[in-house]
Amino acid sequence: MSRQLHLNAFLMSTGHHEASWRLPESNPVANTDVEHYRELARTAERGKFDSIFFADSPVLFSDVGRRPAGSLEPTVLLTAIAAATERIGLIATASTTYNDPYNLARRFASVDHVSAGRAGWNVVTTAGPDAAKNFNLADQPAHAERYDRAAEFLEVAFKLWDSWQDDATLADKESGVWGDNDKVQPIEHVGRHFQVRGPLNLPRSPQGYPLIVQAGSSEDGKGLAARYAEAVFTAQQTLEDAQAFYADLKSRAAALGRDPDGLKILPGIVPVIGSTESEAQALERELDELIKPEYARQQLARTLRVQPEDLPFDQPLPADLPDEDEIEGAKSRYTLIVTLARRENLTVRQLIGRLGGGRGHRTFTGTPDQVADAIQSWFEADAADGFNIMPPVLPSGLVTFTDQVVPILQARGLFRTEYTGTTLRDHYGLPRPAGRTASLQEATA
Repeated sequence: MSRQLHLNAFLMSTGHHEASWRLPESNPVANTDVEHYRELARTAERGKFDSIFFADSPVLFSDVGRRPAGSLEPTVLLTAIAAATERIGLIATASTTYNDPYNLARRFASVDHVSAGRAGWNVVTTAGPDAAKNFNLADQPAHAERYDRAAEFLEVAFKLWDSWQDDATLADKESGVWGDNDKVQPIEHVGRHFQVRGPLNLPRSPQGYPLIVQAGSSEDGKGLAARYAEAVFTAQQTLEDAQAFYADLKSRAAALGRDPDGLKILPGIVPVIGSTESEAQALERELDELIKPEYARQQLARTLRVQPEDLPFDQPLPADLPDEDEIEGAKSRYTLIVTLARRENLTVRQLIGRLGGGRGHRTFTGTPDQVADAIQSWFEADAADGFNIMPPVLPSGLVTFTDQVVPILQARGLFRTEYTGTTLRDHYGLPRPAGRTASLQEATA
């Protein structure tokens, strides 16, 4: 079979466009409505998507005046969705800076058990001082420190997931022996950031461990992804930038002895779809006209580390913005936004409009055929293994993509017409990892 796309549905309350909640069709409190998310997951599953994904942060996401704010804890939400679906993968974000390895490894292993092998973990280090202040810290740890902790955090998690061998559970009623103690071992991890004895208090999960996803595009982020990630969500504005990122990350993985095909790269795309170009453009204009620029400017100022009054609406970005090296959080998104504004000579007002749909992800406006063409062109140009689909409005944007774009991709032989496996790893074409404990014992036998 020829190479096929991977599609992930990135779900966010009423949609990715910040003004989506103001449309007549939108439920402005959908962000806490479990049935809303269950129905979205069922729609994506009907479209044979590989997975759905929820971003998360341990801090209030935005100004509550601006858009639906506050989100359900995503691993809890995924368990509710698991009961309402059968095949689609379930990915949630969780921070390595504001969690401990034992609790988080247990939580994701639990989701993998509950969903029969459909769990994925988007590993983030969490930028911004506001989150730090929710965890007894005066400020966020330095960028390099957060990534150093993340690498050790992942190593501990892998050890915990593998602290039970696959055949440790015997459930032998006749002999009265439930499990083999010799196949459940403490991990005795002692490192710079963590001391964890183990073992995990949960048998090895259906996938061995959840699919590991990463979403940072800074140098440290790419280093972490090349070593550990199996899927990468990224924001890229141009084909050339996407191709360079794709080639860089694949070569980094290969240099570490990994199969580059074991790392799937999915840029984000915000598809604004209409039956005609003019209809799609009208929807885009309607959404952009509903943006409240004063709220959007406050958010942009926070991202750029300046004051709102430093960003006059009808002028370009100031020339004396901080260098990326001075930014301690969200480095890659900072660079993407500044590069976009400089490259296209955008005013602050125009930049706000460009960011309103996807916060720096590529927005594409057109007919279903044109959206399919845009996806196919990047896929065939080695800029992507698939896409993170970010509907500007939910549920309508996901329904339209599923019913009108997916069939085009299927007809072109670019996307599955049926699921061929049952686990998230099956969907992404990735093997179930052998337990490290078992592998070590085999090597020394």
